[in-house]
Amino acid sequence: MSQSKVLGEERRSRLLSKLKQAQAPIKGSEFAKQFNVSRQVIVGDVSLLKAKNEPIVATSQGYLYIRNEIDPVMFERSVVCSHTSEQTAEELTLLVDHGVLVKDVSIEHPLYGDLTASLHLHNRKEVAAFVEKAAASGATYLLELTEGIHLHTIAARTEEDLDRAIRALDEAGFLVQ
Repeated sequence: MSQSKVLGEERRSRLLSKLKQAQAPIKGSEFAKQFNVSRQVIVGDVSLLKAKNEPIVATSQGYLYIRNEIDPVMFERSVVCSHTSEQTAEELTLLVDHGVLVKDVSIEHPLYGDLTASLHLHNRKEVAAFVEKAAASGATYLLELTEGIHLHTIAARTEEDLDRAIRALDEAGFLVQ
């Protein structure tokens, strides 16, 4: 049934199974091709799975199933940063180089309130892909809506790793105190 349409529940079940087995994010367009449906159908399927409390996030690299058992003890903090769009790669690279997972970015929008986007960036390759995708698509970063001010949720295996990353942000002039 690889090239014929896979219907509703079966498609969602197979999609979830593939996400659970994946070691890297999977793009919606890959699922659409695999199941012979539109990307929009996949977006709907993922939304239905999320509504059933499946821990799926949409990142710039594709869909990702969040496994708590991979990193059973992760420490998290939110940091407030400010910089220009041109400094985004520098900021994100600085964080991942300190062994930190950049989980998301959020802003406080005057009309919509808190807006958060999942990032789940672990390394330089993922940072580069994120920045390249932003450039290729012509998309703007959330920080452009708030004159550079934004928050990141960051996670690491130790509090010390978080402390070092936050000090590096401060030394680079990205941290808002």
